[in-house]
Amino acid sequence: MSANDNFIKGRGAQINSKNKFLSNSHEMRSEFLEYCRLEGEEANKNKTQYLEVFPKTIVNKVTSPDVGMAYSMNPYQGCEHGCIYCYARNSHEYWGYSAGLDFERKILIKKNAPQLLEQKLLSRNWKAKTIVMAGNTDCYQPAEQQYRITRSCLKVFLKYKHPVGIITKNAFIRRDLDLLKKLASEGLVAVNISITSLSEETRRILEPRTASIKKRLETVQLLSENGIPVRVMIAPIIPGINSHEILSLAETVRQHGAQSISFTMVRLNGAIGELFTDWIQKTLPDKAEKVLHQIAACHGGSLNDSRYGVRKTGEGKIAEQIHSLMRIAKQRYFKDMEIPKLNDSLFDMQRHKLRQSQHGQTSLF
Repeated sequence: MSANDNFIKGRGAQINSKNKFLSNSHEMRSEFLEYCRLEGEEANKNKTQYLEVFPKTIVNKVTSPDVGMAYSMNPYQGCEHGCIYCYARNSHEYWGYSAGLDFERKILIKKNAPQLLEQKLLSRNWKAKTIVMAGNTDCYQPAEQQYRITRSCLKVFLKYKHPVGIITKNAFIRRDLDLLKKLASEGLVAVNISITSLSEETRRILEPRTASIKKRLETVQLLSENGIPVRVMIAPIIPGINSHEILSLAETVRQHGAQSISFTMVRLNGAIGELFTDWIQKTLPDKAEKVLHQIAACHGGSLNDSRYGVRKTGEGKIAEQIHSLMRIAKQRYFKDMEIPKLNDSLFDMQRHKLRQSQHGQTSLF
């Protein structure tokens, strides 16, 4: 692999794409400087800025029919991991930023997320349904080390005995093993670990600020050994980059205790098509045209595919080959295995008990 001399180390996106919601004259400027996190970065150009925001709600109803979750919540908006293919990049435009470098450098911190979550669970109309943390951006990205919002939210889920799903590619989740074990003991949590490749070289260019593959595999094993259900998401599958690794990935994650695997095909919707094209031409110039052509072949000839039911799975000969490999992988390494359904039967009684306790304490005064 040979990278362009102008490649920005430690980042996925190499440019700021245009924000479709802003006028051409609008410019975004950074005001704060953070020390480099990775050796070789230019500190004065490659900074990360944390911006505290206070939304009015935190639990989102998911209306897309092919996402596989009913509700999600995201303590952070934007993600310093910098995965070049990330579908969540487009959501940064709603906040007035670019889906490119802004998405990785301007991280919005929702400090009141735990309080908003508790308010939601106390709502009379709320019925227990699994809420997935990080349905959009990773709840264990570097900002969590400082703000600990994810940990605070897990305490709320445990307090109310409410089911929670977690999606991450960061080994930092191991910090919360104490809470995860308690949740798992009552069937209240399942963890999805994303592992896109077994190659560190591939990981570094696709997902520059994520945990190493070794650490992620160790995390899968640690969680599994402690009774916490783990699914590995081989996602996304990118033809010509990691599509040849499906069987070896499946075998390896099974050996480390994963109970299930899933996958999605890469889709470069919205601004991500421009960002990915620019990235691959700078990072893998010899492969660029072939990879882009194969991606388009899986989505009706276009990099951008928004069709429900097809956008995540792809279609055509290349997609069919990938589907076939996944079927073989599941049959060979995960036959009759699946993540158990989370327990939603404890919440109503626990909430009632907590309300009664709170009412009793209040009446004393």
